[in-house]
Amino acid sequence: MSKQKTSLKKTNYRWAIVALLFFATTVNYFDRFLMGILAPLLETEIGWTEQEYGYIIAAFQLAYGIGTLLMGYFIDRVGTRVGLGIAVVLWSIASMLHATARTWVGFALARIGLGISEAGNFPAAIKTVAEWFPKKERAFATGLFNGGSNVGAILAPILIPLIIAGLGSWRWVFILSGFLGFFWLFFWLIFYRKPRESRFTNKAEIDFIEDGEPEVEKVKISWFKLLKYRQTWAVSLGKLMADPVWYFYLFWGAKFLNTKFGIDLKEMALPLVSIYVIADLGGITGGAISSFLMKKGKSVNFSRKITMLGSAILVLPVMTVPHQSSLVISVALIALAAAAHCSWSANIFTVISDLFPKNVVGSVTGFATTVSTAGGMVTALLLGHALGESSQGGYEIAFKVASFGYLIGITIIHVLVPRMKPVTKL
Repeated sequence: MSKQKTSLKKTNYRWAIVALLFFATTVNYFDRFLMGILAPLLETEIGWTEQEYGYIIAAFQLAYGIGTLLMGYFIDRVGTRVGLGIAVVLWSIASMLHATARTWVGFALARIGLGISEAGNFPAAIKTVAEWFPKKERAFATGLFNGGSNVGAILAPILIPLIIAGLGSWRWVFILSGFLGFFWLFFWLIFYRKPRESRFTNKAEIDFIEDGEPEVEKVKISWFKLLKYRQTWAVSLGKLMADPVWYFYLFWGAKFLNTKFGIDLKEMALPLVSIYVIADLGGITGGAISSFLMKKGKSVNFSRKITMLGSAILVLPVMTVPHQSSLVISVALIALAAAAHCSWSANIFTVISDLFPKNVVGSVTGFATTVSTAGGMVTALLLGHALGESSQGGYEIAFKVASFGYLIGITIIHVLVPRMKPVTKL
Protein backbone atom coordinates (compact mmCIF):
# COMPACT_ATOMS: atom_id res chain seq x y z
CA MET A 1 0.00 0.00 0.00
CA SER A 2 2.82 2.44 0.82
CA LYS A 3 4.29 1.99 -2.69
CA GLN A 4 0.93 2.85 -4.21
CA LYS A 5 0.76 6.00 -2.13
CA THR A 6 4.13 7.29 -3.28
CA SER A 7 3.83 6.27 -6.95
CA LEU A 8 0.37 7.76 -7.49
CA LYS A 9 0.16 11.54 -7.50
CA LYS A 10 -2.42 12.68 -4.98
CA THR A 11 -5.44 14.64 -6.12
CA ASN A 12 -6.44 17.63 -3.99
CA TYR A 13 -10.19 17.73 -4.45
CA ARG A 14 -10.73 18.17 -0.70
CA TRP A 15 -9.89 21.87 -1.13
CA ALA A 16 -12.73 22.22 -3.64
CA ILE A 17 -15.01 20.83 -0.92
CA VAL A 18 -13.74 23.55 1.44
CA ALA A 19 -14.62 26.10 -1.25
CA LEU A 20 -18.20 24.79 -1.36
CA LEU A 21 -18.44 24.99 2.44
CA PHE A 22 -16.94 28.49 2.37
CA PHE A 23 -19.61 29.77 -0.02
CA ALA A 24 -22.41 28.07 1.93
CA THR A 25 -21.19 29.75 5.11
CA THR A 26 -20.91 33.07 3.28
CA VAL A 27 -24.56 32.86 2.22
CA ASN A 28 -25.55 31.69 5.70
CA TYR A 29 -23.96 34.68 7.40
CA PHE A 30 -25.01 37.17 4.75
CA ASP A 31 -28.63 36.19 5.46
CA ARG A 32 -28.03 36.22 9.21
CA PHE A 33 -26.17 39.54 9.29
CA LEU A 34 -28.79 41.54 7.39
CA MET A 35 -30.84 42.20 10.52
CA GLY A 36 -27.89 43.67 12.40
CA ILE A 37 -27.07 46.08 9.54
CA LEU A 38 -30.67 47.09 8.89
CA ALA A 39 -31.58 47.42 12.59
CA PRO A 40 -31.16 51.23 12.85
CA LEU A 41 -33.24 51.74 9.65
CA LEU A 42 -35.92 49.23 10.65
CA GLU A 43 -36.08 50.60 14.18
CA THR A 44 -37.14 53.93 12.68
CA GLU A 45 -39.48 52.49 10.04
CA ILE A 46 -41.11 49.71 12.06
CA GLY A 47 -40.89 51.50 15.39
CA TRP A 48 -39.66 48.76 17.71
CA THR A 49 -37.98 49.38 21.06
CA GLU A 50 -34.58 48.11 22.27
CA GLN A 51 -36.40 45.44 24.29
CA GLU A 52 -38.42 44.32 21.25
CA TYR A 53 -35.23 44.12 19.19
CA GLY A 54 -33.84 41.93 21.96
CA TYR A 55 -36.91 39.69 21.56
CA ILE A 56 -36.27 39.42 17.79
CA ILE A 57 -32.66 38.35 18.37
CA ALA A 58 -33.68 35.97 21.16
CA ALA A 59 -36.29 34.39 18.86
CA PHE A 60 -33.58 33.66 16.29
CA GLN A 61 -31.25 32.23 18.89
CA LEU A 62 -33.92 30.07 20.51
CA ALA A 63 -34.80 28.64 17.10
CA TYR A 64 -31.13 28.25 16.20
CA GLY A 65 -30.42 26.45 19.45
CA ILE A 66 -33.26 23.99 18.93
CA GLY A 67 -32.37 23.71 15.25
CA THR A 68 -28.73 22.74 15.84
CA LEU A 69 -29.80 19.91 18.12
CA LEU A 70 -32.27 18.60 15.53
CA MET A 71 -30.17 19.35 12.45
CA GLY A 72 -27.02 17.76 13.86
CA TYR A 73 -28.91 14.53 14.54
CA PHE A 74 -30.66 14.73 11.15
CA ILE A 75 -27.40 15.27 9.24
CA ASP A 76 -25.73 12.32 10.97
CA ARG A 77 -28.67 10.19 9.75
CA VAL A 78 -29.10 11.37 6.15
CA GLY A 79 -25.55 12.53 5.39
CA THR A 80 -24.09 15.92 4.58
CA ARG A 81 -25.08 16.07 0.92
CA VAL A 82 -28.81 15.73 1.53
CA GLY A 83 -28.85 17.34 4.97
CA LEU A 84 -27.06 20.56 4.03
CA GLY A 85 -29.00 20.79 0.77
CA ILE A 86 -32.33 20.69 2.61
CA ALA A 87 -31.11 23.22 5.17
CA VAL A 88 -30.09 25.70 2.46
CA VAL A 89 -33.47 25.45 0.72
CA LEU A 90 -35.30 26.11 3.97
CA TRP A 91 -33.14 29.04 5.09
CA SER A 92 -33.39 30.66 1.65
CA ILE A 93 -37.19 30.57 1.87
CA ALA A 94 -37.08 31.89 5.45
CA SER A 95 -34.84 34.78 4.39
CA MET A 96 -37.32 35.81 1.70
CA LEU A 97 -40.17 35.75 4.22
CA HIS A 98 -38.55 38.67 6.08
CA ALA A 99 -39.70 40.87 3.22
CA THR A 100 -43.33 40.27 4.24
CA ALA A 101 -42.86 41.43 7.87
CA ARG A 102 -44.65 44.59 9.01
CA THR A 103 -44.14 44.47 12.81
CA TRP A 104 -41.45 43.29 15.19
CA VAL A 105 -43.52 40.13 15.74
CA GLY A 106 -43.42 39.44 12.00
CA PHE A 107 -39.63 39.75 12.04
CA ALA A 108 -39.41 37.49 15.07
CA LEU A 109 -41.43 34.79 13.29
CA ALA A 110 -39.27 35.05 10.18
CA ARG A 111 -36.15 34.84 12.36
CA ILE A 112 -37.48 31.66 13.95
CA GLY A 113 -37.70 30.03 10.52
CA LEU A 114 -34.23 31.30 9.63
CA GLY A 115 -32.74 30.11 12.91
CA ILE A 116 -34.03 26.55 12.66
CA SER A 117 -32.88 26.09 9.07
CA GLU A 118 -29.54 27.91 9.27
CA ALA A 119 -28.63 25.66 12.18
CA GLY A 120 -27.77 22.93 9.68
CA ASN A 121 -24.72 24.71 8.26
CA PHE A 122 -22.10 24.13 10.95
CA PRO A 123 -22.96 20.54 11.93
CA ALA A 124 -22.84 19.66 8.21
CA ALA A 125 -19.66 21.61 7.56
CA ILE A 126 -17.74 20.21 10.56
CA LYS A 127 -18.86 16.69 9.66
CA THR A 128 -17.77 17.27 6.05
CA VAL A 129 -14.31 18.43 7.17
CA ALA A 130 -14.01 15.32 9.37
CA GLU A 131 -14.90 13.14 6.37
CA TRP A 132 -12.60 14.92 3.90
CA PHE A 133 -9.50 15.86 5.93
CA PRO A 134 -6.94 14.16 8.19
CA LYS A 135 -6.61 15.58 11.69
CA LYS A 136 -3.47 17.55 10.88
CA GLU A 137 -5.34 19.63 8.26
CA ARG A 138 -8.76 19.98 9.87
CA ALA A 139 -8.19 23.18 11.86
CA PHE A 140 -6.82 24.96 8.79
CA ALA A 141 -9.69 23.69 6.62
CA THR A 142 -12.18 24.78 9.31
CA GLY A 143 -10.56 28.20 9.49
CA LEU A 144 -10.90 28.53 5.71
CA PHE A 145 -14.57 27.60 5.43
CA ASN A 146 -15.44 29.51 8.60
CA GLY A 147 -13.97 32.56 6.88
CA GLY A 148 -17.19 32.58 4.89
CA SER A 149 -18.95 33.87 8.01
CA ASN A 150 -16.83 37.01 7.84
CA VAL A 151 -17.15 37.38 4.08
CA GLY A 152 -20.92 37.30 4.50
CA ALA A 153 -20.57 39.99 7.16
CA ILE A 154 -18.30 41.99 4.83
CA LEU A 155 -20.65 41.82 1.85
CA ALA A 156 -23.74 42.81 3.83
CA PRO A 157 -22.80 46.45 4.63
CA ILE A 158 -21.47 46.93 1.09
CA LEU A 159 -24.42 45.47 -0.81
CA ILE A 160 -27.33 46.58 1.38
CA PRO A 161 -27.08 50.32 0.56
CA LEU A 162 -26.60 49.50 -3.13
CA ILE A 163 -29.67 47.23 -3.23
CA ILE A 164 -31.83 49.77 -1.38
CA ALA A 165 -30.63 52.62 -3.62
CA GLY A 166 -31.16 50.57 -6.79
CA LEU A 167 -34.48 48.90 -5.98
CA GLY A 168 -35.94 51.39 -3.52
CA SER A 169 -36.74 49.13 -0.56
CA TRP A 170 -34.98 47.14 2.15
CA ARG A 171 -37.39 44.28 1.38
CA TRP A 172 -35.44 43.46 -1.79
CA VAL A 173 -32.38 42.78 0.34
CA PHE A 174 -34.07 39.75 1.92
CA ILE A 175 -35.55 38.55 -1.38
CA LEU A 176 -32.24 38.62 -3.23
CA SER A 177 -30.40 37.00 -0.33
CA GLY A 178 -32.77 34.05 -0.60
CA PHE A 179 -31.84 33.51 -4.24
CA LEU A 180 -28.16 33.15 -3.30
CA GLY A 181 -28.91 29.91 -1.46
CA PHE A 182 -30.64 28.33 -4.45
CA PHE A 183 -27.72 29.37 -6.67
CA TRP A 184 -25.24 27.63 -4.33
CA LEU A 185 -27.39 24.50 -4.11
CA PHE A 186 -26.98 23.85 -7.84
CA PHE A 187 -23.20 23.43 -7.48
CA TRP A 188 -23.42 21.48 -4.21
CA LEU A 189 -25.61 18.75 -5.70
CA ILE A 190 -23.35 18.42 -8.74
CA PHE A 191 -19.95 18.37 -7.06
CA TYR A 192 -20.38 16.93 -3.57
CA ARG A 193 -19.98 13.27 -2.68
CA LYS A 194 -18.04 11.50 0.07
CA PRO A 195 -14.34 10.90 -0.75
CA ARG A 196 -14.78 7.26 -1.72
CA GLU A 197 -17.85 8.09 -3.84
CA SER A 198 -16.38 11.12 -5.63
CA ARG A 199 -15.19 10.84 -9.21
CA PHE A 200 -12.70 13.64 -8.57
CA THR A 201 -10.52 11.81 -6.00
CA ASN A 202 -7.99 9.02 -6.43
CA LYS A 203 -6.74 6.36 -4.03
CA ALA A 204 -3.74 8.43 -2.95
CA GLU A 205 -5.92 11.27 -1.76
CA ILE A 206 -8.35 8.88 -0.05
CA ASP A 207 -5.45 7.20 1.80
CA PHE A 208 -4.14 10.63 2.83
CA ILE A 209 -7.59 11.71 4.07
CA GLU A 210 -8.16 8.58 6.11
CA ASP A 211 -4.62 8.74 7.57
CA GLY A 212 -5.12 5.58 9.59
CA GLU A 213 -8.77 6.45 10.30
CA PRO A 214 -10.86 4.11 8.16
CA GLU A 215 -14.54 5.00 7.96
CA VAL A 216 -16.35 3.58 10.98
CA GLU A 217 -19.56 1.66 10.85
CA LYS A 218 -22.62 3.83 11.41
CA VAL A 219 -24.21 3.35 14.80
CA LYS A 220 -27.29 4.92 16.30
CA ILE A 221 -26.62 6.99 19.38
CA SER A 222 -28.96 9.12 21.43
CA TRP A 223 -28.23 12.64 22.62
CA PHE A 224 -28.60 11.39 26.19
CA LYS A 225 -25.75 8.94 25.71
CA LEU A 226 -23.50 11.75 24.49
CA LEU A 227 -24.17 13.67 27.71
CA LYS A 228 -22.23 11.20 29.84
CA TYR A 229 -18.92 12.10 28.18
CA ARG A 230 -16.77 14.89 29.60
CA GLN A 231 -15.63 15.58 26.04
CA THR A 232 -19.17 16.63 25.09
CA TRP A 233 -19.34 19.10 27.96
CA ALA A 234 -15.84 20.43 27.34
CA VAL A 235 -16.79 21.49 23.82
CA SER A 236 -20.27 22.68 24.82
CA LEU A 237 -19.14 24.84 27.73
CA GLY A 238 -16.18 26.14 25.74
CA LYS A 239 -18.58 27.35 23.06
CA LEU A 240 -20.96 28.71 25.69
CA MET A 241 -18.24 31.06 26.93
CA ALA A 242 -17.48 32.39 23.44
CA ASP A 243 -20.45 32.22 21.06
CA PRO A 244 -22.69 34.77 22.85
CA VAL A 245 -19.84 37.25 22.42
CA TRP A 246 -19.88 36.68 18.67
CA TYR A 247 -23.64 37.17 18.58
CA PHE A 248 -23.12 40.46 20.41
CA TYR A 249 -20.73 41.69 17.71
CA LEU A 250 -23.00 40.36 14.99
CA PHE A 251 -26.32 41.80 16.14
CA TRP A 252 -25.28 44.81 18.20
CA GLY A 253 -22.02 45.88 16.57
CA ALA A 254 -23.64 48.20 14.03
CA LYS A 255 -26.05 49.54 16.64
CA PHE A 256 -23.17 50.30 19.03
CA LEU A 257 -21.30 52.27 16.36
CA ASN A 258 -24.50 54.09 15.45
CA THR A 259 -25.26 54.95 19.09
CA LYS A 260 -21.75 56.00 20.13
CA PHE A 261 -20.43 57.65 16.95
CA GLY A 262 -23.61 58.50 15.03
CA ILE A 263 -22.68 56.38 11.98
CA ASP A 264 -25.59 55.85 9.57
CA LEU A 265 -26.22 53.02 7.10
CA LYS A 266 -24.10 54.55 4.30
CA GLU A 267 -21.14 55.19 6.63
CA MET A 268 -21.29 51.76 8.25
CA ALA A 269 -19.60 49.83 5.43
CA LEU A 270 -15.95 50.78 6.04
CA PRO A 271 -15.86 50.09 9.82
CA LEU A 272 -17.72 46.78 9.51
CA VAL A 273 -15.76 45.62 6.48
CA SER A 274 -12.53 46.41 8.34
CA ILE A 275 -13.67 44.42 11.38
CA TYR A 276 -14.67 41.33 9.43
CA VAL A 277 -11.72 41.31 7.02
CA ILE A 278 -9.42 41.20 10.03
CA ALA A 279 -11.68 38.62 11.69
CA ASP A 280 -11.43 36.47 8.56
CA LEU A 281 -7.65 36.60 8.66
CA GLY A 282 -7.77 35.69 12.35
CA GLY A 283 -9.78 32.55 11.69
CA ILE A 284 -7.49 31.37 8.90
CA THR A 285 -4.38 32.16 10.96
CA GLY A 286 -5.67 30.40 14.06
CA GLY A 287 -6.48 27.29 12.06
CA ALA A 288 -3.12 27.40 10.29
CA ILE A 289 -1.17 27.77 13.55
CA SER A 290 -2.57 24.66 15.23
CA SER A 291 -2.28 22.66 11.98
CA PHE A 292 1.35 23.84 11.61
CA LEU A 293 2.17 22.82 15.18
CA MET A 294 0.75 19.34 14.57
CA LYS A 295 2.75 18.94 11.36
CA LYS A 296 5.85 19.85 13.39
CA GLY A 297 5.12 16.96 15.72
CA LYS A 298 3.27 18.68 18.55
CA SER A 299 0.34 16.84 20.08
CA VAL A 300 -3.30 17.62 19.32
CA ASN A 301 -3.70 18.62 22.97
CA PHE A 302 -0.86 21.18 22.85
CA SER A 303 -1.61 22.51 19.38
CA ARG A 304 -5.29 23.24 19.94
CA LYS A 305 -5.01 24.55 23.50
CA ILE A 306 -2.03 26.86 23.02
CA THR A 307 -3.71 28.43 20.00
CA MET A 308 -6.96 28.90 21.91
CA LEU A 309 -5.13 30.36 24.91
CA GLY A 310 -3.40 32.89 22.66
CA SER A 311 -6.78 33.80 21.16
CA ALA A 312 -8.27 34.29 24.64
CA ILE A 313 -5.48 36.69 25.62
CA LEU A 314 -5.91 38.78 22.46
CA VAL A 315 -9.59 39.39 23.32
CA LEU A 316 -8.89 41.14 26.63
CA PRO A 317 -8.35 44.73 25.33
CA VAL A 318 -11.91 44.86 23.95
CA MET A 319 -13.15 45.74 27.46
CA THR A 320 -11.88 49.31 26.91
CA VAL A 321 -14.02 49.98 23.81
CA PRO A 322 -16.92 51.81 25.56
CA HIS A 323 -14.40 54.30 26.99
CA GLN A 324 -12.71 55.09 23.68
CA SER A 325 -13.45 58.44 22.04
CA SER A 326 -11.83 57.43 18.74
CA LEU A 327 -13.83 55.52 16.14
CA VAL A 328 -10.63 54.13 14.63
CA ILE A 329 -9.35 52.74 17.93
CA SER A 330 -12.77 51.29 18.80
CA VAL A 331 -13.02 49.54 15.43
CA ALA A 332 -9.44 48.26 15.75
CA LEU A 333 -10.08 46.75 19.18
CA ILE A 334 -13.33 45.12 18.09
CA ALA A 335 -11.55 43.79 14.98
CA LEU A 336 -8.78 42.26 17.11
CA ALA A 337 -11.36 40.60 19.37
CA ALA A 338 -13.33 39.34 16.36
CA ALA A 339 -10.14 37.90 14.82
CA ALA A 340 -9.32 36.15 18.09
CA HIS A 341 -12.85 34.75 18.25
CA CYS A 342 -12.57 33.30 14.74
CA SER A 343 -9.23 31.73 15.65
CA TRP A 344 -10.87 30.23 18.74
CA SER A 345 -13.86 29.05 16.71
CA ALA A 346 -11.72 27.32 14.06
CA ASN A 347 -10.01 25.31 16.77
CA ILE A 348 -12.95 24.46 19.03
CA PHE A 349 -14.94 23.19 16.05
CA THR A 350 -11.96 21.03 15.11
CA VAL A 351 -11.70 19.72 18.66
CA ILE A 352 -15.07 18.04 18.11
CA SER A 353 -13.65 15.89 15.32
CA ASP A 354 -10.49 15.34 17.41
CA LEU A 355 -12.52 13.92 20.30
CA PHE A 356 -15.36 12.04 18.57
CA PRO A 357 -15.79 9.51 15.74
CA LYS A 358 -16.92 10.96 12.41
CA ASN A 359 -20.35 9.35 12.56
CA VAL A 360 -21.44 11.45 15.58
CA VAL A 361 -19.65 14.73 14.79
CA GLY A 362 -22.89 16.31 13.53
CA SER A 363 -24.79 15.39 16.69
CA VAL A 364 -22.06 16.66 19.02
CA THR A 365 -21.70 19.88 17.03
CA GLY A 366 -25.45 20.33 17.18
CA PHE A 367 -25.66 19.76 20.92
CA ALA A 368 -22.70 22.04 21.71
CA THR A 369 -24.13 24.80 19.53
CA THR A 370 -27.51 24.42 21.19
CA VAL A 371 -25.90 25.01 24.59
CA SER A 372 -23.98 28.07 23.39
CA THR A 373 -26.96 29.49 21.52
CA ALA A 374 -29.12 29.18 24.64
CA GLY A 375 -26.52 31.33 26.35
CA GLY A 376 -26.73 33.78 23.47
CA MET A 377 -30.51 33.95 23.77
CA VAL A 378 -30.35 34.77 27.48
CA THR A 379 -27.63 37.33 26.74
CA ALA A 380 -29.80 38.99 24.09
CA LEU A 381 -32.72 39.36 26.50
CA LEU A 382 -30.52 40.74 29.28
CA LEU A 383 -28.69 43.09 26.94
CA GLY A 384 -31.92 44.36 25.43
CA HIS A 385 -33.15 45.17 28.93
CA ALA A 386 -29.84 46.75 29.98
CA LEU A 387 -29.65 48.95 26.90
CA GLY A 388 -33.25 50.04 27.44
CA GLU A 389 -32.24 51.28 30.88
CA SER A 390 -28.91 52.83 29.87
CA SER A 391 -27.09 52.42 26.56
CA GLN A 392 -23.71 53.47 28.03
CA GLY A 393 -23.96 51.20 31.07
CA GLY A 394 -25.32 48.31 29.02
CA TYR A 395 -22.45 48.41 26.53
CA GLU A 396 -19.86 48.71 29.31
CA ILE A 397 -21.12 45.49 30.90
CA ALA A 398 -21.35 43.72 27.53
CA PHE A 399 -17.76 44.48 26.52
CA LYS A 400 -16.39 43.49 29.93
CA VAL A 401 -18.16 40.13 29.79
CA ALA A 402 -16.97 39.68 26.20
CA SER A 403 -13.34 40.16 27.22
CA PHE A 404 -13.13 37.38 29.85
CA GLY A 405 -15.35 34.63 28.40
CA TYR A 406 -12.60 32.96 26.39
CA LEU A 407 -10.16 32.61 29.30
CA ILE A 408 -12.92 30.98 31.31
CA GLY A 409 -13.68 28.73 28.33
CA ILE A 410 -10.12 27.43 27.85
CA THR A 411 -9.86 26.80 31.59
CA ILE A 412 -13.03 24.69 31.52
CA ILE A 413 -11.81 22.74 28.49
CA HIS A 414 -8.47 21.99 30.11
CA VAL A 415 -10.06 20.85 33.37
CA LEU A 416 -12.54 18.51 31.62
CA VAL A 417 -10.16 17.10 28.99
CA PRO A 418 -6.61 17.67 30.29
CA ARG A 419 -5.10 15.32 27.70
CA MET A 420 -7.70 15.63 24.92
CA LYS A 421 -8.36 11.90 25.07
CA PRO A 422 -10.78 10.95 22.25
CA VAL A 423 -13.93 8.90 22.71
CA THR A 424 -13.30 5.47 21.18
CA LYS A 425 -16.38 3.54 22.27
CA LEU A 426 -19.95 4.82 22.09
